This record gives sequence, C-alpha cells and structure tokens, in this order.
Amino acid sequence: MGTVLDSHFLALTAIVTVAYQSLFFVITALLKFDKVTDFAGSTNFVILAILTLVVKGSWHFRQIVLSLLVVIWGLRLGLFLLMRILQWGEDRRFDEMRANLGKLAVFWIFQAVWVWTVSLPVTVVNSSNKTPSLQAADFIGWIMWSIGFLVEATADQQKLVFKNSPQNRGKWCNVGLWKYTRHPNYFGEIFLWWGVFVASTPVLDGAEWLVILGPIFLTLLLLFLSGIPLLEESADKKYGNVDGYRLYKRSTRLY
Repeated sequence: MGTVLDSHFLALTAIVTVAYQSLFFVITALLKFDKVTDFAGSTNFVILAILTLVVKGSWHFRQIVLSLLVVIWGLRLGLFLLMRILQWGEDRRFDEMRANLGKLAVFWIFQAVWVWTVSLPVTVVNSSNKTPSLQAADFIGWIMWSIGFLVEATADQQKLVFKNSPQNRGKWCNVGLWKYTRHPNYFGEIFLWWGVFVASTPVLDGAEWLVILGPIFLTLLLLFLSGIPLLEESADKKYGNVDGYRLYKRSTRLY
C-alpha cells in the first residue's frame, strides 16, 4: 500500500497515538476512571506496530518479526497491568490528578510522546523499502528482546505473587529476581527495547539512525523521571525506618 502522509509513517503514527490517548484521557477525566491508563499505553504500541506493518504491506520477514515482538510485549504488559489494577484498586499515581484537569492532561500528553518515541525503531523498519538479508544485528536484537521480555515478565509475576500473599503484607519484595536488583522489571523493559533498536539497524540509513532516541528516551524516563525515582521515593516513605529495608537498599543494585 505504501506511503501515508509521509514515507516513514511518522505523521500517521503521531495522529493515531494522539487520538488513542485523547480517547482514554476523556474517559479518565469524565468518569474519574484511571484503571485503563497503563492498558492504553501498552496497547498503543500494539496498534502502531500492526498499523504500520499492514499499511506498508511489504510483509518482509524482519518487519513481521519486530512487529510480532512489539505485539507480544504490549499485550502481555497491558493485560497484566490491567488485571493488577483491577485487583488492587485505584492507581495512586493519580491521587493528585483526579481533581486537576491540567495535570491529568499533561500526563496523557507525556504518555503519547512516550509511545510514539519508543515505537520509532519498529515504525521506521515497517516503513522501509530496504530489504537486506538477515544479519548478526537481527539475531542479537532478537536475543536481547527475549532476555529482556523474560526478565520483565518473570519479575512482574514474582512481585504479584509476593504482594498477593497475606503473610507479606507491609513488606517489600525481595524474592526471586528482586533479591539481585530493586527494579528487575525495568531492567527487562529497557533491555528488550534496546534489542528492538539493534534489530532495526540493518535497514537504517542517514537520519533514520535518529530512531535511537526511542530507547534512549525510555532509558532516561525509567531511570531518572517517572519510573525508578517515583518507586524509590514511595518505598523510602513506607520502609525508610526499617533496618532490614535499609540493608536491602544498600546491598542490592538499583536495576
């Protein structure tokens, strides 16, 4: 089918992302219902991967594989987070936003930017007319994605099981992968998206290499902005006076 708006689908994916996130913003603002926030973010990645693959219509093996990896990640994470918030109740990140439409809008705008930027590698691959044979970078990227996906999914499940156990109420998670790092799920997510970028490099040329901004943005976001810093601050408030937690924090790497 070829080109829509621009040859790299940048405008198309931006418009779709803004529309999709705006829809959920309206739902959240009008109904005061914030349980679909993470689901909206994760499934947006799925929509962009499938959309760009289908619109281009080339169906090259590299495009299919990268799109499939994004779909698997997005559906797994989106459904997991949706089920978790439905089980746990309200999302505390929105405690200060529910009555402040401006702050809520800023959150959804930022989420749209996150989705569009991090999706850049697969967007550009799916829009490309170049079809080089499979290279080492493809396999390295796929392996990185597999490792990251396994780590993130395992860490999420381990923490969910830990939190759902009555005997662990009021405790911080320090079992499984959480014994070795305080944020293994974020390590997995960062690693898998760098894998997607690495697997995209065989088709990149010139300015297309700017898609590296996707994994860079995600890394900075989770390490320094809305990911780890917020969770560390929350954990410090809950357990900062507990000797065992302070020891865990000193002896366990951040990610």
